[in-house]
Amino acid sequence: MTMNIPHDAIETAYSFFHQKQRIYQFSTLSWQKDDIEMAIADYVESMNEDLYARLAKGKPDFLRDHRRFAEELLDAVEQLEQLL
Repeated sequence: MTMNIPHDAIETAYSFFHQKQRIYQFSTLSWQKDDIEMAIADYVESMNEDLYARLAKGKPDFLRDHRRFAEELLDAVEQLEQLL
């Protein structure tokens, strides 16, 4: 774990992202997927900056681009699992 990232920030992000990813993965409702994308985008605006930077790996629009959202959310969950 990186020194600048509190463990509770990792746990909180993991819990939120994991829950949303599971719903997103199996949802057939476009409005529900849109709501999840907006909730995640709002969350990343206020999450620990060092944690976001680590997850994003230099992508400034990480978890904010509809075209890559599903893939990036799964990637974020997998990275957070490794940090727990």
